[in-house]
Amino acid sequence: MLEYLDEFLIIALAHFFAVASPGPDFAIVLKQSVQQGRKNALFTSAGVGLGIFVHVSYCLLGVALVLSQSPELFNVFKYLAGAYLAYMGIQALRSAKPAEGQTETAEKLASESNWKALRRGFLVNALNPKATLFFLSLFTLMIDPGTPQQVQIFYGVYMALATWVWFSILSVILSRDSVRCFFHRAGHWFDRGIGVILILLAFRVVV
Repeated sequence: MLEYLDEFLIIALAHFFAVASPGPDFAIVLKQSVQQGRKNALFTSAGVGLGIFVHVSYCLLGVALVLSQSPELFNVFKYLAGAYLAYMGIQALRSAKPAEGQTETAEKLASESNWKALRRGFLVNALNPKATLFFLSLFTLMIDPGTPQQVQIFYGVYMALATWVWFSILSVILSRDSVRCFFHRAGHWFDRGIGVILILLAFRVVV
């Protein structure tokens, strides 16, 4: 394993910059942290981490090579991702201002299950073309074709765990009472702001 240490360090560094850059994953974790609280955001983060396994799996199976050689297939995937982000953005834009004195009730009604949070995070990452492009370049350009599959699987597990840890840390920070109170002052305008961001991300994904 030590002979692949240099390759692993390059991959770990590239992955860190990729996961730390703002994108759909960050937007959805921010949204869930503020709206739903820490537990929900942590499940969303776990879903984002699980989504990494989708990218790793198709790269190991050679589908990455097919995607890189077929613009039409990649475009279909890209449009699906854009549609999903746009759908979430529109849902956020439709957020209504709660009636006077009904904030607590609205928050209780808005709470969602851990499974739904996990699924949301998973779909956002699995359908993220930014992640697709990253893993395409990683497995076709940065990882030596001679690297054993077991080592490549280790790379994938590491990136999934690192992604989960990163967004879990963000969830803990963003779900602090002081941070949530800051965003809650804007109320439904925060929801609409996130909606605009998600729609802009969808547009960026498509074009």
